Amino acid sequence: LSEVRGEGARKIGLISLNRPKQLNALNDQLMDELGHALLAFDADDGIGCIVLTGSEKAFAAGADIPVLAAHDHMSAFKNGLISSNWETILQVRKPVIAAVAGFALGGGCELAMMCDFIIAADTAKFGQPEIKLGVIPGAGGTQRLPRAVGKSKTMDMLLTSRMMDAAEAERANLVSRVVPAASLLDEALAAAQIICAMSGPAVMMIKELVNRSFEGPLRDAVQVERRMFHSLFGTSDQKEGMDAFMSKRKPEFKHGS
Repeated sequence: LSEVRGEGARKIGLISLNRPKQLNALNDQLMDELGHALLAFDADDGIGCIVLTGSEKAFAAGADIPVLAAHDHMSAFKNGLISSNWETILQVRKPVIAAVAGFALGGGCELAMMCDFIIAADTAKFGQPEIKLGVIPGAGGTQRLPRAVGKSKTMDMLLTSRMMDAAEAERANLVSRVVPAASLLDEALAAAQIICAMSGPAVMMIKELVNRSFEGPLRDAVQVERRMFHSLFGTSDQKEGMDAFMSKRKPEFKHGS
C-alpha cells in the first residue's frame, strides 16, 4: 500500500507492507510491488523522502518459506531465487526510512538494513534465523549486518538465531533511535518531513556519499565528497541557505529547480 503524506512543497511517500496473515512475509510479488512503489516515488519531484513500514506485529517476518521449500539447487539457481527485484530499493536516490515494529526477521531484517536508517518501536525484534532452516541469509544479511553491528554480534545472531530487541539494536547501532510503539509512524513521518524541507540535491548527495563510504578507500571517497561539496556552490539552494543563515531567517529551498 502506498500513499502521500505531509505538508509543504515536497511530501512524504509512505509505503506499508500488507500481508497480515503471513506477517508480511516477503515473496517475489510483494517485492515487485514494493519496487514499483519505490521507483514511482523516487521519480516524483513532489516527494522528498520515503517511509517504509509494516504492521504492529511485524515489519516483515522473513521470506515466504513454503515458496522457498519447493526449490532444489538447480531451480533456485536457474530461477534466480531472491533475485534483483529484492534490491530495487538500492536504486532509490531519495532517503528511505524504515519504521519497524514487531518482527523484522530474515528477509525482513535484510530489507530494513537496505533502508537508509531505521527508526524502531520499542516492540521491535531483529533477527536472521535462517540457520534453523538449514540455510543462510540470501539478501545481504551476512554482509550488511556486520557493517552495522560488528563481527561478534553478527556471528552470535547468525549462528544461534537469537533475536535482538529494540534496546540492544540501538546500542549496537543497527537502529538510529527507539520510540514508543504508539508513536512510531508519527516519529518516522516527522523525521521524513524534516528531510523534505532540506535541499533536495544536498540530501541526495549525502545518501550517495555515505553509501560510498562502505565500498571503497577512504582517500578516494573523501575526494569525491569534496567534489560534490564544490558542486553544490552552483545551486540556488546553497545561495538561499547561506543568505537565510546570515539574514537570520528560515531558508526556502527550491531543490535544484
